[in-house]
Amino acid sequence: MNKVILVGRLTADPELRQTQSGIASCRFTVAVDRRFADKTTGERQADFISCTAWRQTAEFVSRYFNKGKLIAIEGSLRNNNYQDRNHPDVTHYTMDVQVDNVEFVGGKGDNGGSGGGYQNGGGYGAPQNNYNNNYSAPPQQPAANDSMSYGNLSDFEEILSDGDVPF
Repeated sequence: MNKVILVGRLTADPELRQTQSGIASCRFTVAVDRRFADKTTGERQADFISCTAWRQTAEFVSRYFNKGKLIAIEGSLRNNNYQDRNHPDVTHYTMDVQVDNVEFVGGKGDNGGSGGGYQNGGGYGAPQNNYNNNYSAPPQQPAANDSMSYGNLSDFEEILSDGDVPF
């Protein structure tokens, strides 16, 4: 499986270009913070990841994102090897993220919107929420007594040590 999910900030405005056949492409670099800070300085270091988007995804990125904005991308890692023009015996090895989906990250102060994005082949996505939209309240039961019943507590025994617990 080749799947990449990144959240970071654009290091520059995306470059929108057209191929000779009129297909839109967009190259940009995302700065992604590493999980841990440098022990000596206490600063977090970042990795700079090259990304390429195509067609409607490319147009979406170039229209709605610019330098410094938070972006979430989903795609796959691509190997782009090529021969050096000046030295034919030298091969350059590069890795790029081929972007499939893009989403906004953060609030209005960060990038002009929250949630949503462009999904390759699927139009604009709905805002992403951390709650279940299909929630329905439990059915109301008639209150026979205001106090809650916990059952018979004598059915349980107290565990004095966790030596017998299998995990």
